[in-house]
Parts: sequence; structure tokens; C-alpha cells
Amino acid sequence: MKSHVVRTACTLDCPDACTLDVTVTDGVITDINAAKDGDINPFTAGFICRKVQMSTKRIYSPERIATPLIRTGRKGAGEFRSATWDEALDLIASRIKEGIATRGVNSIAPYLYNSSSGIVESSGSTLELFARLGAPEIEHTICAFTYGRAWQQVFPGLSSADPKSIPKAKLLIIWGANSTASNSHLPPLVNECKANGGTVIVVDPRVTGIADRADLHVPLLPGTDAVFAMAIAAELERRGKLNSAFIRDHVSGSEEFLAVCREWTLDDAADECGIDVSVFNKCVDLISTSSPAMLRMGWGVERNINGGSSMLAIFSMWAVAGHFGIEGSGILGSTSRVSSARIDALLPEIQDARSVVNMNHVGRWLNSGDAPSVLLVQGANPAVTANDQQLMLAGLANEAVFTVVHDQVMTDTARFADVVLPATTQFEVDDFVGSYGSFSLQRVNKVIDPVGESRSNDWLGRELAARLEVQITTPRAEDIEATQNTVILNPQNSVQFRDAFPEGKKALLFSPDSELPLPSPMTGRGSTGLFLRLLTSATAKTVNSMFAEYDPPAAAVSVHPIDATERGLKDGDTVVVSNSLGAVTLPVSVDARMRVGVCEIPKGLWMRHIANGLVSNALISDGVNDLGGGACFNEALVLIEKAASQ
Repeated sequence: MKSHVVRTACTLDCPDACTLDVTVTDGVITDINAAKDGDINPFTAGFICRKVQMSTKRIYSPERIATPLIRTGRKGAGEFRSATWDEALDLIASRIKEGIATRGVNSIAPYLYNSSSGIVESSGSTLELFARLGAPEIEHTICAFTYGRAWQQVFPGLSSADPKSIPKAKLLIIWGANSTASNSHLPPLVNECKANGGTVIVVDPRVTGIADRADLHVPLLPGTDAVFAMAIAAELERRGKLNSAFIRDHVSGSEEFLAVCREWTLDDAADECGIDVSVFNKCVDLISTSSPAMLRMGWGVERNINGGSSMLAIFSMWAVAGHFGIEGSGILGSTSRVSSARIDALLPEIQDARSVVNMNHVGRWLNSGDAPSVLLVQGANPAVTANDQQLMLAGLANEAVFTVVHDQVMTDTARFADVVLPATTQFEVDDFVGSYGSFSLQRVNKVIDPVGESRSNDWLGRELAARLEVQITTPRAEDIEATQNTVILNPQNSVQFRDAFPEGKKALLFSPDSELPLPSPMTGRGSTGLFLRLLTSATAKTVNSMFAEYDPPAAAVSVHPIDATERGLKDGDTVVVSNSLGAVTLPVSVDARMRVGVCEIPKGLWMRHIANGLVSNALISDGVNDLGGGACFNEALVLIEKAASQ
């Protein structure tokens, strides 16, 4: 047997972008582990998550799509025959041409997510193809969109703080992020912060793994984050603890922001947020007396009707507190804009006007009288990840929509396709990956030849473009020169408002031309009677729905013991979780780590994991939040009742 090790980097949808050493024996991957020396992303810290270590279960899965497939049965039945690539591509190209000729280019729907692909695979030739055709852009409003809009509104052009400076912080607030489920290399930095005398606050409705490390856990009611931040800002002003020098030099719109904050007393805010006023006082005390202080913002905050208001309020509160300008301070957000910039600059920008579709409303489009003639899904599994699952399933079953799915395994979405195309994994392509949790850019080296007849996103985009007579200018990854495997793009001493600034060197807390000039949260989120607010949270087992075919999270709904007792439920009972949109049948898990009034079903489950084939998203409307039209996955109210058979 002949073995060798290939140095590459992880492209999965996680902030860490670990450097990997992959052992290949006789052409087969036999081990995947963290690279521990040489030219590596230091954020990897010598270990990787179990998801990546177990990736061979997907690479060599019996569910791996080996050849192109063409549907023979009804949509959703998963009945196909094998086809050649030429047959499949010719059919797809002919249907795209027919759709454009008969109904126009706006009838072509490219549902391209690819969040777990490298830069070229996610942003290269396939995107360019549909942009040059003039097809609608389906915006990625399903995740991080509101976060990005809020960041650019308050801190236009500003880079994230450096996570490597966390150990220097005397106060670290982790808000709406569970770094033990994703971003697993952040907790060691949190431990260093605590060892150095720092205080850690975690804001989350649940006692998460990262909350276990906190000195103070703040279990806010979901959707009250804006009120919490606004009340803190108002109290800082009342106590004379605003950073007046920082506000003078680096903040615009503070008076307008503080004016809407003054409406909230700590007592009123405590009632709205469902926490004791003493928790507010502890937070205000720590924020007003600790320096340096850092805020780690998570994406959970945006996923409700108040998502935009909450993001704006939190960013603005940190600005008037003035926690910037020294190492260990600032806001740790997404580093992707800096990390990916060098490769992004090589990709073409298409300026032609295109219509825009909110990704959260694709289900509506598929069910409308103006449903697209062609839907191409790549790097996504909307049958279980889109909100209002039953609407999406009905749309995928629409015989009038010619559906193409390019994926690695036979997902729930692929079962509805007219044509299924086999896709490569991250170990079967050359590419680059920029981290969104550290300042690094890495080369992704192909480890093995594509399994079966799988082909990359870039290859598919170029092949379809040739058949559609579209010129592609995106460079191939293998043609982009890189002098080393890993490039560290930001020095550790790069500090916000000292070395890096937003445009105009000021934070903008009031933007009169925005759809949301100031935080304006909907209130009254307290008592909901027998209804519980549903969270659909990430787990350490999956990336969105990826890997659930062999290692799904537990299919159960978690509730606090008090909520279980009120409903006559005991651990393990089969229950029906329902609202006006649908019903999901699964076991109940009685869990004291949950907040009273809140329940949780993990995201990432597939239809086969639930008795009636519906996952948590069947209970979540496709309504959107108050900035950018972001998804509201944590907005649903549900009833939980013991199943009739018990």
C-alpha cells in the first residue's frame, strides 16, 4: 500500500477554516486530521471537529450520487435512471433555452447557496453564468444577510476585530452564538480570557456549551435583544458612563439613538426581556467599568422579526460605550470580507440589471402562477432548510418547474429533481477558502480524484455556459497563483478605531435613508399562554442539513421541566408540536438547560428522521424581519401536546 499526506483546508460553513492534513492510501482517504505544523492557519490550534474527521462517511457513502440521473417516477419519489453527462447537460441547456425563449430570462431560478464551498466553487463560473444570462439573483437572505446590512449601516467598511486578541479582554460578551456547536476554536480563547482575569457574559435563551463557561448567563426571551441593548445604553447615559470622547470623535447619530433608548427603564426592559433587573445592573456595571472589552456577535440575534433592530441596537450600544481603540476591545464579527478579498477581486462583477428574489420567498414563487420554468439548486437542501417547509415541498413537486439539483448525496431536495447531477466534495477540488472567523486565506488542494462521475461547481458552470453560448471569464482555481498555502491577512495588533476605521472614521447610529434608520423593535413578547417560542438551533453534528444522512442530531423537542409539567409531559413522551402552518410528531426531551417559555428542535434533520416527514421548518413562516428581509427562524409560536396514541 502506498500512502501520502495532502495539505489542504476546510471549506465548510464554519468560522474556523481549519488547515487539514489528509492521508491518502492507494487513492482512498484513510485519515483526516488537523495540520499541526508548518504553513497553517494558527486558528486551527491542532485539532478539528468530529464533522470533518468523519467526512469519509459522506465521501464514500452508499448515498453518494455516482452518475447523472434523470427522473422516471413522480416528483419526490426518488425514482431515476442513470444518464451520461452529455445527455443531462444537453437536456438542462435545452430547457433553459426554451424557458428564456417562451417566458423570458426571469423564468430561470438559480438557487445557488454553496455556503460550504470554497471561494471559486461558491462565487465563480455558475454565478457568472446566470448573471450573464440576466437571470434573477436569489439573495442569500436566509442567513447572515441582516447581520451584514446592520454592520454596513453602523460601521461601513470596518473590518472585524481580531479573535486572537480575545485573551486580552477584561470583559467578553458572547451574544447569540454557541461556539461549541460551530467555531469550536473560539472556546480555548475564551478560556484564556478567563485565565487572565477576564469576565465572560453569554446572552442566549439556553444554557449552551459556551454558556457553561460564562461568569454570567443572560437568558433573554428570543427577540428582545434590541430592548436589552437599548436599556443598557440608556442606563449608561443615566449613570454618566457613556464614552463622551469616543462619541465626539468617532460617532454620528448618538443623540437620535439615545433618544429612542431613553424610553426604556431597567424595570420595564427587565419585564420585556423576561429577566431579573439585577442581571441588567450586573451587565451595566461590567460594561461601564471593564476595559478592554470585546463583543462577539453571533447570527442567532437576527433570526426573528426584530432581527435588524437588535443588530443595530447592539452595535450602537457598543459604540456609545466606546469599547474600541485598544487590544482586546471592539466587535468580533465576520472576517470574510478581508479574508476573501484577494480572490474575490479576480472574479468578474456583472453590472447588468437583474431582478432580485428573497431566498425566503422562493417557495411562494414556485407555487405561484408565475412559477419559474427552470429551477437549479446547488449547494442547498431547501426541502428541509427553507422556512414554511410545506410550501417549499409543494413548490418542488410542481410539475411545471423543471428542477435540477447538483449535490453530493441524495438529499430530500434531490428526490424532487428532474435531473440530479453528482457534485464533488471539498476533498475533490482545487480552490481557495477565506475564513469568516479569522484573518486567513488558504489554498484548497485536491486530495483525491472525483468519486464516481462527480463534477465541481466550476466545471458545471463552464459546461452549461458552452452549451448556452455564454463566455465565462472566471479564472480556474488551479490557474490562480499562490506563494504559500496559508496567508495571514491581518496582523494581531490591528485594532478597530486605532488601526482600522469605518468610512469617515465614524460609527453611524442614525441612517435616515435606511429602511430602518434606528432600532424600532416590536414589543410585548412576554406571556404567550400555552404557546412556546420555538428555536431551531445548530448542533455539533451537522452543517445546516449536511451530514445528517449518517449522523443526524437527536430528533426531539426540548422543553424546560416547568413547561413539561404544565403540559403533563414526561421525558420521552411522543408529542405533537403544532401551529397554524403544520404539525411535527417527535419525542419530548425535558431539559433544564432550556429557558421557560421556549422550546427547541435542532436544525439539520431530514424528512426521514421525523415520523410524519416534516421538520421544524414546517412550523416557521416565510415572513421576514425588519432589515434586509432576513429569515425569522426563531419567531414561531407552537403548542406541544401529548400524541393521541399515548
